[in-house]
Amino acid sequence: MSQPPLGVLLRSGGHDAAHYALVAATGAAAIGRPVVLFSTNAGCHLLRRDNPLLADAREELLAGRGVATIATLWEAARELGIRLIACEAGLRAEALPAGELADGVETAGIVTFLEAVGPGQIMTL
Repeated sequence: MSQPPLGVLLRSGGHDAAHYALVAATGAAAIGRPVVLFSTNAGCHLLRRDNPLLADAREELLAGRGVATIATLWEAARELGIRLIACEAGLRAEALPAGELADGVETAGIVTFLEAVGPGQIMTL
């Protein structure tokens, strides 16, 4: 039996929200669930090629305590095949050009996200 998809909608640009979005996404993908991470507004910064969250002091703090960092979870998300989508309207709201997104990040709207998740679960951070 196939697993239902998990949609993670990230609207916050804070380290804690972005970190947990990746924790939930990679956890679900690790147990075989299809996952779509959709970032909008300030959450779009997680998907940048030059991710400003990697410079956050929490990265070093988490690493020192043996907790996976955003950097580690980002690599895991890529390896696990998590679909990454930056909201077109969210990019405009943040004045963030699509060219600043990491390789492999799609740009689309909320309808694409909802279609991808279908009857699966959606969590919002």
